[in-house]
Amino acid sequence: MEGKFFVYILQSESDGTYYVGYSGNPEKRLLIHNSSVDSWSSRKKPWRIIYKEEFTNRSDAIIREKEIKRQKSRKFIEKLILSIGDVV
Repeated sequence: MEGKFFVYILQSESDGTYYVGYSGNPEKRLLIHNSSVDSWSSRKKPWRIIYKEEFTNRSDAIIREKEIKRQKSRKFIEKLILSIGDVV
């Protein structure tokens, strides 16, 4: 499937936790995270988008999402946010 896809990082405004995901519409996903009731993300809301990285296809976005998640490091995410110009 072609089109625009994004890897995004959300930050919980309640405790500073990061969430990494991918979507064709990160703003819509943010609304879903903030309106969910019975999920992990519902306990950490409200969320805000602090980083987006654009890709032209889903597979590249998934690869990048997994690459970021594989780091399992808050410090890595914070460096990534500071190093890329498309911080939201």
